[in-house]
Amino acid sequence: MKLVDPQSIYALWLRDVKRFLRTPSRIVGSIAMPLLFLVFLGFGFSGAAIPGLPEGVDYLQYLVPGMVGFTMLFGASFAGMSILSDQDVGFLKEILVAPVSRTSIVLGRIAGGSTTALVQAVLILLVSIPLGFRLVNPLLAPLAAVFLVLIAITFVGFGVALASQFSDSEGFGLIIQFVIFPLFFLSGAIYPVKGLPSAVRLLAYINPLTYGVDGLRAVLVGTSAYPLAVDLGALVVSSVVMVAVGTYLFERVEAT
Repeated sequence: MKLVDPQSIYALWLRDVKRFLRTPSRIVGSIAMPLLFLVFLGFGFSGAAIPGLPEGVDYLQYLVPGMVGFTMLFGASFAGMSILSDQDVGFLKEILVAPVSRTSIVLGRIAGGSTTALVQAVLILLVSIPLGFRLVNPLLAPLAAVFLVLIAITFVGFGVALASQFSDSEGFGLIIQFVIFPLFFLSGAIYPVKGLPSAVRLLAYINPLTYGVDGLRAVLVGTSAYPLAVDLGALVVSSVVMVAVGTYLFERVEAT
């Protein structure tokens, strides 16, 4: 048995992508909340004096990378839900007993979840343009894509790791929402991290999404709180760690 089987990874990726594209309600639902945040906060706080907001940067410009990051977090983390839905219908048992390594299964899930999360993020980015968002340098779009991929891998790995510890989707759904929103609010997505109390700011510094949002803001808007190399390095580390943790925990899942 191969440790990494490209054909199996591709098959699982293709299945996840087809399931996503064939469910329009899921696509709409995945971008509805970020879009509401974008519209109501972006226009509601336009022109407001927000402590720590970079000088000369409109709040909508500041907010869009945060909403893109939130979309990635929301979509990627819920990729773990598909594992539990497959368990309910018996598909998970079939792939666990198949002559395919658990590593290939996890990588296939991460590839599929990352792709669907990327689609959601790009949709939010496209919708934000008619609202008034402008890219500071369109030539940096490929670098923005690198940040999006790393955010997706990090949180899909997180979703897989968490889902492997649950046997029911209801419990997973409750816990994932309990985790998602603190990560979101501690990432600097809607307000600068430096405006937070010192103790809370420490939590923001260990949050991978903080560096993802900051990196996206640097590339898309031209302003950031940290050097771009720090943002990129932190996301590379977090993606490797979460893939490793997700693989390790999924290895312990029993085919029942």
